[in-house]
Amino acid sequence: MLKSLKGHFLIASRKLNDQNFYRSVVLIVEHNKQGATGLIVNRPSSFSITNALSRYFDMPKLEDLVFMGGPVEPNGMFALHNAGDLEKANDAIVPDLFMGSSPEVFEQVVWRISEGDPNLDFRIFFGCAGWAPLQLESEIYRMDWLTTPATAADIFEIDPYELWDILHGRAMEERRFLPQETAHPEWN
Repeated sequence: MLKSLKGHFLIASRKLNDQNFYRSVVLIVEHNKQGATGLIVNRPSSFSITNALSRYFDMPKLEDLVFMGGPVEPNGMFALHNAGDLEKANDAIVPDLFMGSSPEVFEQVVWRISEGDPNLDFRIFFGCAGWAPLQLESEIYRMDWLTTPATAADIFEIDPYELWDILHGRAMEERRFLPQETAHPEWN
């Protein structure tokens, strides 16, 4: 088994044609001997958070969209957020990024959304992605995925429609043997 990829992005390679993961960026939230779990972070749905959660919570009208986190547990809801006081500090995926799926965490996140908490960054997801033991390692070995360390800023500050292009470029740059441009091309 590779070292844990928790806190890393999987970036679908250009050759990965699986419709569930085509041009997807997956944040790995858990990876151990039992397998791996992640959330596709660049696939907004057409459902607003208000429409998706209004039957469970009384909340203001929000234009933010729910994201499609993956093909596993499509009715399950997950929240990525930066509210460390709602989670155990050692549960951070990366610094300042947590995943919650319990009703208590959702209630607190929705309450903070309703109150207009200016410090809260969040994304709500339906479904997740999952891999059996050693399945992800096999897919990485086949070069279906590129990997790069994740940050909360990548998720909350980059337009999700541009995320694959940006992270794919970053992952390719990290793997480059030679600099792309040289001051002296005649040396080639």
